[in-house]
Amino acid sequence: MGEDAKKIRWYNLALMAFVSVWGFGNVVNNFANQGLTVVVSWILIIGLYFVPYALMVGELGSTFKDGKGGVSTWIRETMGPTLAYFAGWTYWVVHVPYLAQKPQAVLIALGWAVKQDGTFINNMNTLVAQSLTLVVFLVFLWVASRGVTSLKKIGTIAGTSVFVMSMLYILLMVAAPAIRGVEIATTNITIQSLIPKFDFTYFTTLSMLVFAVGGAEKISPYVNNMNKPSKEFPRGMIILAAMVAVSALLGSMAMAMMFDANNIPKDLMMNGQYYAFKMLGEYYGLGNTFLIVYAIANMLAQISALVFSIDAPLKVLIGDADKNYIPKKLTKTNKYGAPINGYLMTAILVGILIMVPALGIGDMNALFDWLLKLNSVVMPLRYLWVFLAFIMLKKLSDKFNSEYKFVKNKSIALGFGIWCFFFTAFACIMGMFPKGVETYSSAWWFQISLTVLTILVLLGLGAILPKVAKKNKSI
Repeated sequence: MGEDAKKIRWYNLALMAFVSVWGFGNVVNNFANQGLTVVVSWILIIGLYFVPYALMVGELGSTFKDGKGGVSTWIRETMGPTLAYFAGWTYWVVHVPYLAQKPQAVLIALGWAVKQDGTFINNMNTLVAQSLTLVVFLVFLWVASRGVTSLKKIGTIAGTSVFVMSMLYILLMVAAPAIRGVEIATTNITIQSLIPKFDFTYFTTLSMLVFAVGGAEKISPYVNNMNKPSKEFPRGMIILAAMVAVSALLGSMAMAMMFDANNIPKDLMMNGQYYAFKMLGEYYGLGNTFLIVYAIANMLAQISALVFSIDAPLKVLIGDADKNYIPKKLTKTNKYGAPINGYLMTAILVGILIMVPALGIGDMNALFDWLLKLNSVVMPLRYLWVFLAFIMLKKLSDKFNSEYKFVKNKSIALGFGIWCFFFTAFACIMGMFPKGVETYSSAWWFQISLTVLTILVLLGLGAILPKVAKKNKSI
């Protein structure tokens, strides 16, 4: 009985996964991107993509239960060490655009907490704002290099607070018309207004949806800690999908009640979360209370995420470094155990990505949106390795055995893996095209060129490191 009590049950797994995968920003950003049609988009993306993705992750985690490298381990076991290195590199390098935007998010939250409006960074010259963003990044890079871990604990508390307030927003906003007599902003909600127009513009918004529901590989280690993995893991994932669906659908409707879906503010991605809590406080006669609490909690959560994302992905890349692929100098650590040369490489790449866009994107809101879109394109690239590992697992099914199987029929399982791989690739490619910018204008070409160049440089560097490592070994 004592041993069984330590086992994770399906409801524990569903709650753990929900907190780690989902966030209020997912609702705001996708509503800003699609308006009311996001309701149908959520149903499609969760049913056709998120559920099979999460269940595939469960099978991979169960098959390679002794592996500690996550996706890298799955690729190493199915495709060899060279591709495992590139999987590890991809996992790290996609965090570079993420790290370039996190200091922005810190400054935006600080501005709302202090001034209770969005003017702090919006009114700045882009070069000045990005210079300040770079300073914030370098400060917390230094903090991370000193081995400071207390921020992670603070961030966990702040992140939980943000999550609770996000759920509270949905409940209070949905109830506001009945309780407070609030008028609904979007008045023409019909079946037609919910159905997307599946054209080129719509397809450019898919990467943001994929970005929102990704990250299920974080829960793969828990599959083997479950009571009955073959029964309870899929049950937990179905409950997770249901919770995400309810949150996404109710959250999108709550946003449509507060903001006119036919006249969405241009800066909703940048400031939407804060507008939402400012207006919610006004509806319930609490002034800016909700806004200030949310802004402070979100600022601390963003700082923690920034420090953690500087440190953790880099340690995944070089922690179990293969000398054939990672130069020895890159693994050098300081007295706090931080890979100092790896931090230097991070600082250079992130610094370039913070400053260069400011030279061609003259508006802070447009710059924020571009960086967010860039993240939605590059972050899902790591999911491609998950699906590739699953495809190879099915092709080598005679070699591997798993206590939990996503689908017993090998051909159907393989079909799901191929579908998810190509859908993710398609979404990433379409996400490169900017939305809300005049087609073929200089700004349009600049943003596309910068996105493509950023991806090529980040992935290309991964091909250079093994050559440097090889040269170092021969000296």
